[in-house]
Amino acid sequence: MGRKWNNIKEKKASKDANTSRIYAKFGREIYVAAKQGEPDPVANQALRLVLERAKTYNVPKAIIDRAIEKAKGGADENYDTLRYEGFGPSGSMVIVDTLTNNVNRTASDVRSTFGKNGGNMGVNGSVAYMFDATAVFGIEGKSADEVLELLMEADLDVRDIMEEDDVVIVYAEPDQFHAVQEAFKNAGITEFTIAELTMLAQNDVELSNEDQEQFLKMIDALEELEDVQQVYHNVDLGDEE
Repeated sequence: MGRKWNNIKEKKASKDANTSRIYAKFGREIYVAAKQGEPDPVANQALRLVLERAKTYNVPKAIIDRAIEKAKGGADENYDTLRYEGFGPSGSMVIVDTLTNNVNRTASDVRSTFGKNGGNMGVNGSVAYMFDATAVFGIEGKSADEVLELLMEADLDVRDIMEEDDVVIVYAEPDQFHAVQEAFKNAGITEFTIAELTMLAQNDVELSNEDQEQFLKMIDALEELEDVQQVYHNVDLGDEE
């Protein structure tokens, strides 16, 4: 799964380079999670997950607190969670997750962005079946053997454990997220380079230089859209970060 980790790193690098945009997206996601349940991460699993992801992106505490306080204050902004699927050049596949207060605007923007960048939007289910929902953790300062041992002690059987660039990557079932996280915390591991639920392609594709350039422009344009929270794809970006 090494190439999958490269793709995750590329996604994080892209977002880390656009901090104001990613902070705004997290603020919205935290607000929605807090409003839909208790505004307390101890009692609200969805909120706890968002806050764990926010931590790996260094989202300032002020932004987190503001979003939670907004939810506590009874703000009446309503958002829908919608997923769009589409295709790029040479068999590339893309999943776009959005959080929107205007479904028509978002659908139009996503469709237009695909079309303007050499892609096209597909119907529901046309792409998602080629991806697996996956919990992913990245840990520094431990070996793969040490991580495997502590997970075995917690009676957890995960999908895969690998070591790359001094980071141990753990791939687990999505419903194992909190169990794996708890096992790490019980072992004194509280800092992660990545801790999130993602969509990983079952098979990656490689593109020519020209197609990859066009594909990356499409991904960047999709991620620039105000309502887009996450973009997943099946392209092996190699050393592109």
